[in-house]
Amino acid sequence: MLKIVKDTDPRMRKKCEPVALPLSEEHDALIHEMMRYLKDSQDPSFREKHPSVREGVGLAAPQIGKLLRMIVVYYPRGDKYPPVELALVNPKIVTNSIRKAYLQNGEGCLSVDADHPGHVIRDFKIKVRAYDAFAKQDVELVARGYDAIVLQHEIDHLDGILFYDRIPKDNPFAEPPNSEAI
Repeated sequence: MLKIVKDTDPRMRKKCEPVALPLSEEHDALIHEMMRYLKDSQDPSFREKHPSVREGVGLAAPQIGKLLRMIVVYYPRGDKYPPVELALVNPKIVTNSIRKAYLQNGEGCLSVDADHPGHVIRDFKIKVRAYDAFAKQDVELVARGYDAIVLQHEIDHLDGILFYDRIPKDNPFAEPPNSEAI
């Protein structure tokens, strides 16, 4: 089972290296293992057997000690829609909106144990270019709202940025104009 690196580890503040394409067998196996961990983290029976595992919706390679530009995202969207399931290599935000968004209850992170209250102000809409490790092709994704927030959180990890770096120091619960609470 993968071991989650905590935010106090210096690797969490480093910029990750691009991953060569096509994926090597090692990198392909790693991104699949990351997705398996993420899915398992959402299974109550798995967490009961492994009490140190916390539930997550996203995981970036530096969170498991690998300084590689790879992320996985997985979460259900209700009964009517399939779950969001992304395994992205070398993701890059290429456009973003002026409109902002934040999670009303704040963000959390598998690598961060301490509470960091406040609003993490992010772009409401983004366009991301990446290599989809499961489809084995380049993709361009447009994400809005919660989907965009999750992607930005994980992509930040690839540049050594943690969510609490984005909480305004002078007014942690600021609600900027042209922003939406999610």
